[in-house]
Amino acid sequence: MLEIKDLAVQYGNQAPTIEHFNLSMKKGEIISVVGESGSGKTTVIRAVLGALSGAGRVTSGDILYHGESLLKNSKSDWRKIRGSKMSMIFQDCGGTLNPIRKIGSQYVEYIRTHQSMTKKEAWDKAVSMLTKMRLPDAENIMNSYPYQLSGGMRQRVGIAMAMTFNPELLLADEPTSALDVTTQAQIVRQMMELRDDFGTGIIIVTHNIGVAAYMADQLIVMHHGKVVDHGTREEVLNNPTSDYTRKLLEAVPEMEGKRYV
Repeated sequence: MLEIKDLAVQYGNQAPTIEHFNLSMKKGEIISVVGESGSGKTTVIRAVLGALSGAGRVTSGDILYHGESLLKNSKSDWRKIRGSKMSMIFQDCGGTLNPIRKIGSQYVEYIRTHQSMTKKEAWDKAVSMLTKMRLPDAENIMNSYPYQLSGGMRQRVGIAMAMTFNPELLLADEPTSALDVTTQAQIVRQMMELRDDFGTGIIIVTHNIGVAAYMADQLIVMHHGKVVDHGTREEVLNNPTSDYTRKLLEAVPEMEGKRYV
């Protein structure tokens, strides 16, 4: 479904942010990209979505989606893909919502931008998606402003919006890092249920190796813009090839003599 070949990304005249990044992904697969802040992991998924910020640009390599290069896409091509075939969950979905507009107004506008339907049809579709995310009283949430919702509820709204059109590929940028542990677990389970229900492929970037290990079919570890470990979850966790990965694993807290990764 998705293949990234020897990708390099640079911002302005700075040194490359990522170099020699490779990935091959099948439909319904979950890939976790792990690394500390500044490792380049968010740049990877922004490049896939054609959403590099500022002066960011792909300097070499290619990104293939069903065999077609995404780097050749026009703005019109991207409008057809974003939201419908590919969607992104941001670290703080609340930050992407307009604080002076109700959730329902924003959600309906988003749906009607991508699909021709009446306001009533779009409203019903939004309520249905919020209900699937196990949000209590979806109608009330639609009539609420973002500040009236908890962080976990706003994150679920963001995931619901990202999944509205059952995209084939979901890109998740630190989707649980701003949440408490209980809410993190709920969000992770719901993302995995979306994979099971819709066959959605997920690339999740995170500094939380516990979350990454729990979700991943493949695990990629990045350091200073380069991949230092890549394999199945079992391969990377049980037989890491780099000292950096071993140090990451050693840094996971122990409880009663056991590390939960």
